[in-house]
Amino acid sequence: MEAEFRRVGDQDRKLVDDKYNVEAAESLANEALHLPISEAAPIYEQLLTVFPTAAKYWKQYVEAQMVVNNDEATKQIFSRCLLNCLQIPLWRCYIRFIRKVNDKKGVEGQEETRKAFDFMLSYVGADIASGPVWMEYITFLKSLPALSTQEESQRMIAVRKVYQKAIVTPTHHIEQLWKEYENFENSVSRQLAKGLLSEYQPKFNSARAVYRERKKYVDGIDWNMLAVPPTGSSKAKLQWMAWKKLLAFEKGNPQRIDNGSSNKRIIFTYEQCLMYLYHYPDLWYDYAMWHAKSGSIDAAIKVFQRSLKALPDSEMLRYAYGELEESRGAIQPTKKIYESLLGDGVNTTALAHIQFIRFLRRTEGVEAARKYFLDARKSPNCTYHVYVAYAMMAFCLDKDPKMAHNVFEAGLKRFMHEPVYILEYADFLTRLNDDRNIRALFERALSALPSEESVEVWKRFTSFEQTYGDLASMLKVERRKKEALSGTGEEGPSSLESSLQDVASRYSFMDLWPCSSKELDHLARQEWLAKNINKKVEKSTMLNGLGFVDEGSTGLTSNLAVSAKVVYPDTNQMVIYDPRQKPGAGNFQTTTAAGVPTASKSLSNPVIAAVGGQTMSAFDEILEATPPALVAFLSNLPVVEGPTPDVDVVLSICLQSDVPAPQPGKSGAAPMQLPSIPAPSTSDLSVSSKSHPIPSASSFKPARGKRKHFDRQEEDEASVQSQPLPRDAFRIRQIQKARSTASQTGSASYGSAISGDLSGSTG
Repeated sequence: MEAEFRRVGDQDRKLVDDKYNVEAAESLANEALHLPISEAAPIYEQLLTVFPTAAKYWKQYVEAQMVVNNDEATKQIFSRCLLNCLQIPLWRCYIRFIRKVNDKKGVEGQEETRKAFDFMLSYVGADIASGPVWMEYITFLKSLPALSTQEESQRMIAVRKVYQKAIVTPTHHIEQLWKEYENFENSVSRQLAKGLLSEYQPKFNSARAVYRERKKYVDGIDWNMLAVPPTGSSKAKLQWMAWKKLLAFEKGNPQRIDNGSSNKRIIFTYEQCLMYLYHYPDLWYDYAMWHAKSGSIDAAIKVFQRSLKALPDSEMLRYAYGELEESRGAIQPTKKIYESLLGDGVNTTALAHIQFIRFLRRTEGVEAARKYFLDARKSPNCTYHVYVAYAMMAFCLDKDPKMAHNVFEAGLKRFMHEPVYILEYADFLTRLNDDRNIRALFERALSALPSEESVEVWKRFTSFEQTYGDLASMLKVERRKKEALSGTGEEGPSSLESSLQDVASRYSFMDLWPCSSKELDHLARQEWLAKNINKKVEKSTMLNGLGFVDEGSTGLTSNLAVSAKVVYPDTNQMVIYDPRQKPGAGNFQTTTAAGVPTASKSLSNPVIAAVGGQTMSAFDEILEATPPALVAFLSNLPVVEGPTPDVDVVLSICLQSDVPAPQPGKSGAAPMQLPSIPAPSTSDLSVSSKSHPIPSASSFKPARGKRKHFDRQEEDEASVQSQPLPRDAFRIRQIQKARSTASQTGSASYGSAISGDLSGSTG
């Protein structure tokens, strides 16, 4: 027992260290099965705090209470989990508990059990796995005692109603339920059965068709998965996609039922989905917005409230919730949502301040927004973003440029070291056409910013002078920029001199340039070379590095000059990979079939086995069983500098290629087979995969020692040579070249090795 407690403690520590450790949770749950309920209960509570929608843990917990007949604790557990865990095994456990409790209460207990069945089916009756529940309910109704004819009639009516609901519900047991319903109606009244069955037959057929379609989506869902935050794993992605597809299927109302029933089924599917994707904010949002689009705003608000309990740190869901409340005119509830984002003010984000200011401006007016801004700027987390947002709000919405200017000036005292803030302030002044203050702003900022942080400000200052300044101011700012950035790496010492790049930059406008894209690329490369000409780098690296140009530093950007952005590798520094250079890999030889030149390089085999002091190639046996023409083809392949290609793949491609048969001549001669050439193409080595089956590698027989095989080769060669030459000049040269090469290499002919073996039966 002590060892058992130690194991439980280890799993408990793992769960604390990694809150959503699925393996630790499963081990902990398995350990709890062997502990008394008093010791297992804290474990279950811990598990269910982390995984509140894990129906299998709730079921395991409640069954442990039922074993010791702890009815009150069982009821409490069911009240906590049933409505949030719409899973059939858990609900069947609930109905077992209800039946056990009411078994000895007579008529009153039977009525309670009947209500429990109705309650259960109203929630999970639409589940594709609910067939056994419907059958159990029908069996229960049939078992009820009937002391009079009236009670018997009422019981039959109740059974009929349940049957009629069950046979129009797409479940795994729909076929069985239909057969039982037929038997039931025929046992009551054959005359009445005929009319009822003909009425429900089309509905049953529709439900059965929908079941078959739904099953395709349901089969892709893992019903034992625990709800954990998105991990990005392939399994998590597949489950997300499976649920999205099922939801889209249900929203299409495939059964063509009324809107109320269809919406109920969609709600059921969303609730089941959130059992497993509990930590996915997009599904909570989709669920709430589906309610809103359906006209049920109150239901959407309840979904948002549940989502914030599930994901209390999700700002997106809070903003979406506030947006919904504000859209229906509920200002005070919306304000509470924004205030919850602000928290205690210590950890409030700058974005929360900005969005609350905008909300106050929309709902309470300018003064409320201004008052909150004055308070927000005292916050330790107030960044320059808050100043920019409020200043632009005052300028664009309130039409108050003076207020906006004052806000920017106030922020400049705190954020003079922020280049982005300087640029935003400059944009604002540009809108005011206040060139005097813009120049003053740039001068103040550049005097305060370190050189390495002032690059973007200098670029903006230069751009401003090029657009609005005269020639003297243009040249002066460019000179100052080069002097200031000469030691930062942005500008080299040689760049202090004027260059043609500066002219191109000065006289460009938007995407219009005073030169072609080719000239622009050339200038950019020359500028890069000028920057790096004095650096201690190898010549090869310098030359290959010309392909990479930091165009942002030059101001030269071409919408057509894509090649200037390409980084070319230094091939002089690359080493060719060769598996034969690995330690322990010795030289080896590759044998070939008789009469065929060796192919030690092109047929290298990395699988080597030393047997009896000699180096043997496992590829030799394959070569001996390979037709000579193929060996000749492989021996003439180019040398591979690198990993050896998979010969089996090459052979399969060669054999499966489809080449149309040559057309017969006008003289009525049979189609001519081309003779072999030392290195034919892939298509020349193939036969039609459509008309001829491709034999496996084991079907090729060794050519060595087979006199009959070589006789057939000679006959084929003679038959090929006896054919009249075609009129096509290319074919004539090809055949002449093939004959001369074959006589030099002694290689077997194409017709004997391939066509003779594979397609000789075709005539």
